[in-house]
Amino acid sequence: MSVKIVTDSTADLPTKVAQEFGITVIPLHIHFGHETYEDGVDISKEEFYRRLTSEHQLPKTSAPSAGAFTEAYEQLAEETDEILSIHISHKLSATYNSATMGRDGVTADCRISVIDTLSTSMGLGLLAIRAAQLARNGATLDEIVADTESALLRTQFFGVLDTLEYLHKGGRIGKASSFLGSILNVKPIVGLRDGEVHPIERARGFQKALDRICEMVAGYKEISSLAVAHTTGQDDMERMASQMSQFYPGDRILLARVGATIGTYLGPGALCVGLIEG
Repeated sequence: MSVKIVTDSTADLPTKVAQEFGITVIPLHIHFGHETYEDGVDISKEEFYRRLTSEHQLPKTSAPSAGAFTEAYEQLAEETDEILSIHISHKLSATYNSATMGRDGVTADCRISVIDTLSTSMGLGLLAIRAAQLARNGATLDEIVADTESALLRTQFFGVLDTLEYLHKGGRIGKASSFLGSILNVKPIVGLRDGEVHPIERARGFQKALDRICEMVAGYKEISSLAVAHTTGQDDMERMASQMSQFYPGDRILLARVGATIGTYLGPGALCVGLIEG
């Protein structure tokens, strides 16, 4: 029986990709006032971004319960005796803690490893796909855990934001607070370092920011996997992916749309890149 892979909805995996690789996705929760939705389940990305940009009050997010993980693990344990569960940085969400607590509640005879990737969105998504590919090829749980722990150290996630407003109001701005108060039309480029948001640099105008991100990606000598995602700018995402096809096979670039949880903090107009070196 092959190892089963579990991740959470912040991985921003397109539904078809998750299904293709047999990855179980546990949804986080989105709260608009007293209304609660499961990310990627009962609120579409289109509806989420419409409400994000039109409603006065910003939504809130919350981690899945430990019970949600226990239930998922128990169901998978009927098909396998080894599970790898890989998740968003504990510095950004309580999801990893819920997953470890959920594992402790499993009564089935099944080995379950839970990994904090210190990443999210396309960084996390690429790690989940990598793990699923290894599982499909017959790797053991220990082998996949070792590979994932090695790969997460070579995983990068960064992007350009139209505004820091959503990161700031959502309480996830981290070290990028140094960019607050930037002058008009300067676009912040931020990334994850040690599991939290860090500033990278500022670019004057969106196109220069996009060009700079492409330069950054081109600077990595070896890239084993690459993904590009957007919140509300599909044309911009496709244009950036086209530029990157000059130095990375275009048909291997994963294109995705950022889901509701991460979109709550990136806001509209954001473009981001995830990659694994080597």
